[in-house]
Order: sequence, then structure tokens, then C-alpha cells
Amino acid sequence: QVQLVESGGGLVQAGDSLRLSCAASGRTFSPYRMGWFPQAPGKEREFVAAINWRGGSTYYADSVKGRFTISRDNAKNMMYLQMTSLKPEKTAVYYCGALVSPTTGYDYWGQGTQVTVSS
Repeated sequence: QVQLVESGGGLVQAGDSLRLSCAASGRTFSPYRMGWFPQAPGKEREFVAAINWRGGSTYYADSVKGRFTISRDNAKNMMYLQMTSLKPEKTAVYYCGALVSPTTGYDYWGQGTQVTVSS
């Protein structure tokens, strides 16, 4: 069983930076890809960034390119999201997800961490 735990959320002002972390645990943790998905109140969960666990290829939503950076530490089973120039519309609960196979959807989710960006 895989468990994902997010941390690092908080209240920041517009223009500030914040770094989120996702800690993964499980007997044999080796996902194909992991990603970050914020969900704002009343809205669906959306994709902002993902990273291939082995090769390290990264993928970003257009809205965050140049401002968000996703990274991982395979040895520690950790994934990170460095967010800069934050905007109030990025206020959301940020979930990390793990995808085991490229042919299926995300299989595992954390409980989320709240990010609030004040204007």
C-alpha cells in the first residue's frame, strides 16, 4: 500500500513563493509518474505539474510554466513543487498523486495541503 503525505502549504501574499513537499511510503514505491493537482473550492482538481519518477522528465500546465518547478528525490521518496510569483487564483488544496502505469489514471493520492494566496 502506498501512502502520500503533502506538507508545506500555508498563507502567503501575492507574489510570494512557497515550496510544497510530498512524502511517499510503501513497501516498493516505484511509480511511473507523480504530479501536483490543486483543487480550488467549487472547482475540479486540475493538473499543474508532473515528473517521471525514473527519467525525471517534467510536464507543466501552461498557466504555471516559468513560475513553478517540480522535482523529486528518488532516494528519499520525496517530490517537491517550488512555486514562485503566486497569484490569488492559485489558492487551493494541493494534492500529490502517483501514477503506477502510463496506461491508467493516477492510482494514489495524498490528503492535500492548503495553499492560500492573499491579494
